[in-house]
Amino acid sequence: MAERRTLADGIWRLVLLLWALSILFPVAWIFYQSVRTNADFFQDIWALPSAMNWSNYTKAWNGYAIGKSLLNTVYYVGVGLVLGTFLTTLNAYALTRMTFKGRKLIWGLIMLSLFLPGINALVPQYVLMKSLDLTNSLTGLIILDSFGENVFFLMLLGGFMSSLPKDLEESAHIDGATLFQTFWKIIVPLSTPGIVTVAIFKFLGLYNNFLAPFIYLSDPAKYTIGVNMYQANMKMQYTSDWVTMFAGVMIVMVPSILFYVLFQRRIMEGATMGAMKG
Repeated sequence: MAERRTLADGIWRLVLLLWALSILFPVAWIFYQSVRTNADFFQDIWALPSAMNWSNYTKAWNGYAIGKSLLNTVYYVGVGLVLGTFLTTLNAYALTRMTFKGRKLIWGLIMLSLFLPGINALVPQYVLMKSLDLTNSLTGLIILDSFGENVFFLMLLGGFMSSLPKDLEESAHIDGATLFQTFWKIIVPLSTPGIVTVAIFKFLGLYNNFLAPFIYLSDPAKYTIGVNMYQANMKMQYTSDWVTMFAGVMIVMVPSILFYVLFQRRIMEGATMGAMKG
């Protein structure tokens, strides 16, 4: 049976197409400008390039020290992702599967934090990090991000865990399993779809995190990719080397685009699960 399409369907398709173009066009435009020369760029930003100038990418890689900042980002994102995901899983298990005094109060306080503007925590957070000598340190940033629990992730994973049958844990306890063995060998494997979803969103959040690295890192050798590209952009007021800047932007977009291509199915499933559980 053929699908019946109405005028409203056609309008929605057109709106979605325009929306998709509004997202793809800036990326295509940046790539287009990244293979031009500065002379061509300043003469006419819409004209076709006289020659494909791929050397802009080599110049951006070396001039902006992108390799070093990528290594810093790999350490910051990699360790922060593993540690943060494990702690979120542990917290979600304790708050949804265990029974203890004050559990509802803790949940209530966590929910209350949703209504508190996070920007207000910046000053006391900085004072605390400074007193613990954790500023200007990638490890300090990892500790800050990993122990600073994200309520959305906790709700997402907690909602998933709460749907698991309670009989599984009771059977494990009867067989002599400890609390951690029950968590690690039963709850974690069954919660893998939810954990993977949280890990994907954590990766995107850490890779795109700019504010915390910008505030806490003062040594250029420790810059993450976001702060590094911001500093490169600041140099533009003296050099006006736009095409090299665009080449650098294209390079730093590659990891997140590859990540999306590889895990797009998981990201879609995670968004759907969040809508149902949240």
